[in-house]
Amino acid sequence: MELIAYFWEQEDAETVAARLDGDVRRGRFHGEDDDEDHPWVVVLRDVDRSELDDLLTEYDGWLETTAEDAAVTPPPLPSEPKRFKTT
Repeated sequence: MELIAYFWEQEDAETVAARLDGDVRRGRFHGEDDDEDHPWVVVLRDVDRSELDDLLTEYDGWLETTAEDAAVTPPPLPSEPKRFKTT
């Protein structure tokens, strides 16, 4: 499972990435034009969640999961149309 942790400070993101073997990138929010307003992103794979939660608390970060993790299987489609009125 891939996790994405966000941090406002580059040094915080680099520290967490070094401790958890992650990749540091510059994040982007939709509608933000100024590069200084963008957070730093640490992409993590196969990490201990309790250690990550402690680091997020210590460095004032937050966590998001990828869309693949949140995918839900849709319900099955009907085999024939429904009839609302009987004649």
